[in-house]
Amino acid sequence: MENKELFFEDLLNAITEKKYGYLRRQLAELDAPDAAEFLDEYAPEDALAVVFRLLPKVNAAEAFAYLDADVQASIIGAITDREVGDLVNELYTDDAADMLEELPANVVKRVITNVNRETRELINQYLRYPESSAGSVMTSEFIDLKLTMTVEDAFTRIRTIGEDKETLYTLFVVDKNLKLEGVVNARDLMLSERDKMISDIVNTGFVSVKTTDDQEYAAELISRYDLLAIPVTDKEERLVGIITVDDVIDVIQEETTEDFEIMAAITPSEKPYLKTGVFTLAKNRIIWLLILMISATLTGTILGHFESAFTVVPLLVALMPMLTDTGGNAGSQSSTLIIRGMAVGEIESCDIVRVMWKELRVSLLCGVILAAVNFARVLIMYPGEMNVAIVISLSLVATVVMAKVIGCCLPIVAKVCRLDPAIMAAPLITTIVDAGALLVYFSVAKSILHI
Repeated sequence: MENKELFFEDLLNAITEKKYGYLRRQLAELDAPDAAEFLDEYAPEDALAVVFRLLPKVNAAEAFAYLDADVQASIIGAITDREVGDLVNELYTDDAADMLEELPANVVKRVITNVNRETRELINQYLRYPESSAGSVMTSEFIDLKLTMTVEDAFTRIRTIGEDKETLYTLFVVDKNLKLEGVVNARDLMLSERDKMISDIVNTGFVSVKTTDDQEYAAELISRYDLLAIPVTDKEERLVGIITVDDVIDVIQEETTEDFEIMAAITPSEKPYLKTGVFTLAKNRIIWLLILMISATLTGTILGHFESAFTVVPLLVALMPMLTDTGGNAGSQSSTLIIRGMAVGEIESCDIVRVMWKELRVSLLCGVILAAVNFARVLIMYPGEMNVAIVISLSLVATVVMAKVIGCCLPIVAKVCRLDPAIMAAPLITTIVDAGALLVYFSVAKSILHI
């Protein structure tokens, strides 16, 4: 929508002036995500319920699913029990379950009390699945077919139950016990003769996930095979739900945000930055800052051990930041590439030897080039300091090799230890490499300069 901010300002004026008829007409022009944005970021808190009630019924439930948890709680607290029940009954079950996971216990109790029995049972089923599992993000709003149906029968079933289903493009074929037999896409249905059997066009070479599989695994399969939806089965291979591509986008955004926060040495937060309190932000950061600060004590200990070298050759101190910074950057490059490769499934734990061998060769090439340039730089800036130029250049090659090997190995080791590889990112790698670089630097200096 063009000039969205001006449009939202017009809506705010209508709220202030209580022009509810005009407000209703203007809200009807908004898509569900835009309506949610207006409620989340612009509408006054005391007017949330009024604005929500004025939304067109066809958009209200969808917009509600996009809202932040605190706005959802405010709206639920301001509307009647009947409205609560109608609203949640209109939501897709996975959206309702996601909402309840974020809401306060007293609000959840009110919601569960006012929905119909079928919705309540489905929501309770979803809430029992492990957090971040395929079962926790799936939806039960799918269309199932039988092998014994004809294409005409399939179209009749789609017309009968399809209006409230999340997708009509991928259909799932089950037997009488709901065991998944295969999938059929809408294109094949539309191009087939009406009397053709579903058994003749079903694709039995499908991929699926279990309810207990990680949601990232489901996202990876949908991305790898370009699927619009993937079936979710229980341990008896019965179809219990599906994960659609829009759910996967949410999963990818959530996991990517979490990885970025961990890579920046920040405890992940579920709320947007502007809606997170100062004390919460500080709490999320201080733990890692303390860990990194204490671990940096090792660097100080190494410097203290070689303090005598500073007195003999003061130039070593001036060149030290360049060495540690280069090592930290080299390690961060490798760790970032490996973490990304593991996240998208390009690199597995069993590839550690191949990864090390490749990074070793890359680091030697990079190290030699950097050392040659630095050797010339030192001689130009500090004429006559040939031995110091040799020390810093040899140290640079060793540091780059060490940094890249450490940077590529630690994320894989973390994965083997069932930790998030993202914790082995720039801040931690830099701290480890700094200590190693200084040990190499002063050891080489003592050998060549005899100090």
